[in-house]
Amino acid sequence: MSRILILLYALFCYVLYNGISVWLGVFLLDIGGLRTGAPAGSWQQAVIVDLGFIALFGIAHSVMARAGFKRHWTRIIPPAAERATYILQSTVFLGLTFWYWQPIPVTIWLIDGWAAILIYGAFGIGVAMITLSTFLLGHLEFVGLQQAWDHLRGTPPRAQKFRTPLLYRIVRHPLQLGVLIALFATPHMTADHLLFAGAMLIYMMIGLWFEERALLREFGWAYATYCRDVPMLIPHPFRTRGRRQTGVPE
Repeated sequence: MSRILILLYALFCYVLYNGISVWLGVFLLDIGGLRTGAPAGSWQQAVIVDLGFIALFGIAHSVMARAGFKRHWTRIIPPAAERATYILQSTVFLGLTFWYWQPIPVTIWLIDGWAAILIYGAFGIGVAMITLSTFLLGHLEFVGLQQAWDHLRGTPPRAQKFRTPLLYRIVRHPLQLGVLIALFATPHMTADHLLFAGAMLIYMMIGLWFEERALLREFGWAYATYCRDVPMLIPHPFRTRGRRQTGVPE
């Protein structure tokens, strides 16, 4: 694959990534009945179908994130296209999940008035945290565009550096915290929404377990110290203060 084609491929994957990000927001907020508008079947069928597609997403997402898989995978595809391909598979499997989603129209909670506005505000904060988190550590690298651009220019792959900018001084995984907020910040929680949010939460915690160990192997004592002083997901102001005395490299 030529260098220009790799960059065009990465751009294509990025366009799909932005599309699925918007679709996810519409799906969670059920705008226009996107999630609950389909005819409802039995709840047993809905649980099987919905969890099945979430499992497909989770398995593919987790396997392709492992270093061992990447070593073998980049013998088949150019290393510069690996991250863009990872973004592409996440987009495809999330899209399939949304397309074939089976609603369970049972209300768990329903909030209106000013309280609902506050919940929508919390959803917006979650989305903002997700977006900002990707930019803090390099948005273009996160989506695979930086790798493709560097490859086009003949620049060697960039070495990973341990940095903790802004939100990463408060929690170790602000992106996942933003996802968690967005998943549950809804004034109308239905059974199928709760199923999606709960399943994604379980998957996210399992994924973080593996990710934390990978980061410990990569950054050693620096990340171990960071783990000691900064909480994983839930902000703890008294705990984060201690980090300023650790000398963790930026």
